[in-house]
Amino acid sequence: MSPTPSTLHPLQVRTVAQNLRAIFQENRYADKVIEHALRSNPKAGSRDRAFIAETTYEVLRYFRLYTEILGILPSTELDFWQLIGVHLAFKDVELPDWQEFKTLKTTTFFAKIKDFQRTRDKKATEDLPRRIRESIPDWLDELGQNELPDQWDETLRWLNRPAQVVLRTNRLRTSPLELQQALLAENVDAQIIANSDALVLSARKNVFQTSVFRKGWFEMQDYSSQLVAVLLAPLPGMRVVDACAGAGGKTLHLAALMQNRGSLIALDTQAWKLEELRARARRAGASNIETRPIENRKTIKRLYNSADRLLLDVPCSGLGILRRNPDAKWKLQPEQIEKLRNTQQEILQNYSAITKRGGHMVYATCSILPSENQHQIERFLESEAGKEFKLVEERRILPQDEGFDGFFMALLARE
Repeated sequence: MSPTPSTLHPLQVRTVAQNLRAIFQENRYADKVIEHALRSNPKAGSRDRAFIAETTYEVLRYFRLYTEILGILPSTELDFWQLIGVHLAFKDVELPDWQEFKTLKTTTFFAKIKDFQRTRDKKATEDLPRRIRESIPDWLDELGQNELPDQWDETLRWLNRPAQVVLRTNRLRTSPLELQQALLAENVDAQIIANSDALVLSARKNVFQTSVFRKGWFEMQDYSSQLVAVLLAPLPGMRVVDACAGAGGKTLHLAALMQNRGSLIALDTQAWKLEELRARARRAGASNIETRPIENRKTIKRLYNSADRLLLDVPCSGLGILRRNPDAKWKLQPEQIEKLRNTQQEILQNYSAITKRGGHMVYATCSILPSENQHQIERFLESEAGKEFKLVEERRILPQDEGFDGFFMALLARE
């Protein structure tokens, strides 16, 4: 249900404007900004909290469309209240008689809104180009069209849809059915995805306030992301290395699949992320994880020929998860993607030897670009470092395939 002028509160709209300022002008990450805003408004009700989060994300998703309606360039100095006003009007919310919206409340403005609504609903590309309609920078629209020519239109539409909330059952603590029942007892309705540990929430809820979260019964993790550890298929008692562990979402999944038996080494170049992983592991009851910061090449070389399973969840553009991080499309630059491609290949070349003969390695990204995915695997297999590996299975997931995040994963075996 759309808000009405009587249900719009200046404080909540001001919070959204402050969020947008922090994201665009201070270059902060949207999810962290929203998290901070909600913590700073502990007395806000569930509707107000939802308005703050959803309005911030929606303005980020359709930023270029809204600046087009305002008749300004995205690079100009922004009036964030005006952007919010355009968003509300575009959603057919009557603007309240506030000073901040005064310049918008004209017959010309509302006629322009109706015109944009009509052309966007018709997907009339001759009147409203895709880069405006789906709100994306020119260079990124061109890149996507070149790399995914037959899927780009639909992919973009799906990337502008709000992401579902997906939980991963922590098998070290509970089962999917038991978790589902416990969540329902706390007024959180969720559906189990068959033959998986994933539960999809029927409606957005703050699940981090539940007792089952505090007990470590689940982690928030998209279904596509959960498939990575499943593809690697570690067994209890194995030696497993997660070489780009970060804060450890997939590491914790690996620990659960290993039933806390064997050795699981989590590596990352940023030590502070590993500290967060250790805290999450304690809550999850994952006791077989050893964290090691990557200080230099020796950290990697000491592990050569030692792992039954190796996970390379490499840094990437994140274009498969724009639904969760819509600010990324305004912060990414072409040279960054090229730099990421070089990093990805360097990791494949230098880390793959951690896999012992007879072992398996998974290369994974949350990107949808073949240049970060299939082409990287092809290049690796043609190189000297990849001559002992063969491709066992490759999976590309676009957001329109099953409604979850865009992902890529490739399973390779070392012979």
